[in-house]
Amino acid sequence: MRATRLAIPDVVLIEPRVFGDARGFFFESFNQQAFNEATGTCYQFVQDNHSRSGKGVLRGLHYQIQQPQGKLVRVVRGKVWDVAVDIRKSSPTFGQWVGTELSDENQRQLWVPPGFAHGFVVLSESADFLYKTTDYYAPSHERCIAWNDLQLAIQWPYAGEPSLSAKDAQGVLFADAEVFA
Repeated sequence: MRATRLAIPDVVLIEPRVFGDARGFFFESFNQQAFNEATGTCYQFVQDNHSRSGKGVLRGLHYQIQQPQGKLVRVVRGKVWDVAVDIRKSSPTFGQWVGTELSDENQRQLWVPPGFAHGFVVLSESADFLYKTTDYYAPSHERCIAWNDLQLAIQWPYAGEPSLSAKDAQGVLFADAEVFA
C-alpha cells in the first residue's frame, strides 16, 4: 500500500495495491501491521460500520467528545468527498480541514484519527461507505459541527443544498463546539 500524509499530517490517505485483470480485481483492504506502519499508530479497531446514502446526502461533521473514535473510511460503491477537521486545541492545525475524493474506482481509504470531526457528501447517485472505528459508538457523547460553518470554510464540491439529517441540521458553529484539549 501507499500512504500519503495530507496537509494535516495526522490524516493519512491510504492507497492499496490493486491486482486486476479481465476477471476483476483483488486487494487487501486491511492489514493491521501495514496500517500501523503507514500511520505510525497502534490503534485497534473495535467496530465496523456501513452506510448507504443517495446523491447530495451530507453526513457530518461528527465526533465523540468522550470515547473519541479514530476512523478508517472507504467507499465500496459510488463516490464521496470526505472531510476531516482538526478539533484538537493544542494542535498546530487546529481548525483546519482536509478533504479528498473516495470512490469504488480509486479504492482509496482515509485514516481520520481521534480528535477530528468527520463528514462526507455523496457525489454519485448513491454510495456505500464503510468505516472501522477505534472506539464504540456512544450517542450521549456524539457532537456535530455545522457543515457550512463560515470559520471552517470547507470547500464542499457539491452544487446546491445538501440533504441533511435532523441531527446534522442542528450542528453547532465551530466557535461554539466542544473541542479536545
